[in-house]
Amino acid sequence: MCHCIVLRKASRRVSSYYDEALAPLGVNIAQFSLLRNIDRMAPVSLTDLGMRVELDRSTVGRNAKVLERMGLVAIRPGKDQREATLAVTDEGRAILGAGAPLWDGVQADIESRLGPGGAEQLRQLLAAL
Repeated sequence: MCHCIVLRKASRRVSSYYDEALAPLGVNIAQFSLLRNIDRMAPVSLTDLGMRVELDRSTVGRNAKVLERMGLVAIRPGKDQREATLAVTDEGRAILGAGAPLWDGVQADIESRLGPGGAEQLRQLLAAL
C-alpha cells in the first residue's frame, strides 16, 4: 500500500476530529493552529511565521487575511514597511482560551486510541520522515 495515501487518509481523519471539536468556535484546526503560533510569536512577520509553520509566505498571508476578517488577528505594518506583522486580538485570545480544552480533549482521545506509548512512537516515526 502506498505510504503517501495511508498518511493522507490518516491526516484527513485526524484533522476532522479537531475540526469537529473546534466547530462551535467557528474555526478549524488549521486556523486554530495558526492563531496559536501567531500568539506565541507576536508580533510576527509573515515570513517568520511561514518558516515556523513550514508554509510559504503567500499561503500564510492568505490565511492571515481570513483570520483578520474573522476579527481574530490584527495585521499591522512592521518596522520594515515592506513586511506586515501579525498579532492576536482580544477576540482571538478568547478563541484560544475556549479552544484549548477542546484541543486537549482531542489530544487525549487520540492518545487513548493509540494506547500507552503509541502517540510518542507515532511522533518519532513521523519525525523520521
